[in-house]
Amino acid sequence: MSEGMDFDWMLRANLAPKGKRPEFFGDPDKEKLLSMVLALTAEVSVLRLRLDTVERLLEQSGALSREEIEAYAPDREAGQQRGEWIREYVARIMRGPQQQMEAMMRESDRALEEVSAELKDI
Repeated sequence: MSEGMDFDWMLRANLAPKGKRPEFFGDPDKEKLLSMVLALTAEVSVLRLRLDTVERLLEQSGALSREEIEAYAPDREAGQQRGEWIREYVARIMRGPQQQMEAMMRESDRALEEVSAELKDI
């Protein structure tokens, strides 16, 4: 097992932030959406830079071409690792709505389905 396997990404992604968040729109729903979009933008930006670096280094060394990268099909283990990464990634992006749903459930004894329906109408 690798070093990062003991770290609970789902728990970490759902921790409430310390301090007050800055507000730009005055509408909590718009603020949450902005937070999600900015988190996603940051993740994609870093990913694109790293991927570009790897592709350039591989092509420069002659070890791999971009065409080979495009044609790659992951095996079962790689697919499982990618699935775990996607779950962790989505948990980080959806942290705000998840915390809102949990807060709404704590405030009342309503079922998850009721809270979900209420959030859908917001």
